[in-house]
Amino acid sequence: MSGTGAPAPDGTTAPREGIPLGRMFSVPVLLSWSWFLIAAFIVISFGPVVAYQFPRLGPGAWLVALAYAVLLLLSVLAHELAHALTARAFGWPSARIVLTLWGGHTSFETMPTSAGRSLVVALAGPAANLALAGIGSAVTVALVPGTVTWLLSSVFTVANLFVGVFNVLPGLPLDGGRIVESAVWRATGDQDRGTVAAGWAGRVIAVLILGLVLWPVFTGRGLPSLSTLAIGVLIAGFLWAGASEAIRGGRLRQRLGVISAGRLARPAAGVPAVATVAQLTALARDLRTGPGTELVLVDDRGAPVAVADRDALAAVPAERAAATGAGAVARPLATGAVVPEAAEGQQLVQYLARLAGSEYAVIDGRGVVTGLLTQAAVLDALQGRTDPWH
Repeated sequence: MSGTGAPAPDGTTAPREGIPLGRMFSVPVLLSWSWFLIAAFIVISFGPVVAYQFPRLGPGAWLVALAYAVLLLLSVLAHELAHALTARAFGWPSARIVLTLWGGHTSFETMPTSAGRSLVVALAGPAANLALAGIGSAVTVALVPGTVTWLLSSVFTVANLFVGVFNVLPGLPLDGGRIVESAVWRATGDQDRGTVAAGWAGRVIAVLILGLVLWPVFTGRGLPSLSTLAIGVLIAGFLWAGASEAIRGGRLRQRLGVISAGRLARPAAGVPAVATVAQLTALARDLRTGPGTELVLVDDRGAPVAVADRDALAAVPAERAAATGAGAVARPLATGAVVPEAAEGQQLVQYLARLAGSEYAVIDGRGVVTGLLTQAAVLDALQGRTDPWH
């Protein structure tokens, strides 16, 4: 799986997020603090099994359980390294690998890609686990049955087989979700539509897993064991949350792809900042673009500096309008709060993030004011509260 993170200046991650394990093939590796929760669960669950089968080990049974947790950690690391190294073969830089409670994820720099390459990178992880399962199976056959090493090799093999097969299930956030994403992507030419479809597939898988766990209840066989129920609910919950996040992200990027300053801005016209209220009032009546047109004050160089406030403009008595300057009824714009009307998508959002204020004058290629864009309008479009095509 892939994700995002905040690398520290040295290329790893802040210690508060986990324990830096150094670099493997130049990729920073971080062990998240949450991993110790799953390690504890494995030791607590597997320790009694080892103690029962090998009573002479005594407290050493818990060390064997811990060894299994470490072997599983190495399996996850191999999974993520497979993602990272396959991505590198396609020229994608890997930001870091994080080993977490739910396994791990590999963060990649944003790079242009294709449906086929995305699928190959995603499936490299499960392929690594299936390869480890094959190696583990061969080692298990060569060992003496009933020994500690045979037991560790057996559970290592089964775990990698499960992780490899489970991860190719066709739904995000599982790696196999890229199968659905790539198919829809190829069919429609829209990666984000594929992401949304794969997210819904992930939700279906989550429901099916929960239904499988609760099947004994539906068939009248009684409740499943507490451990089975707990693990099933946790896995289904994890998949549902990851799938929902994929859907939200895909929809956000779809909206992001169609927003532009020109489409989201209210119509506006530039007027000299030295104008009087009487002149503004006359302009507001004569503007051909309609009564909703905003009046943006521009200085002698044509740079937008303020926006006429309609309420303040209407409040000036008629007898004082000719003697009152436009600046008295205007809201100042932040320095540099000017946006090209052609700015769109992620470029627009990143550009606005660098500007102060919440209102921005929109200009055409000649530098002429054509609109007034607000931060609220952009946020509403990104969150789907308005139509970005208006």
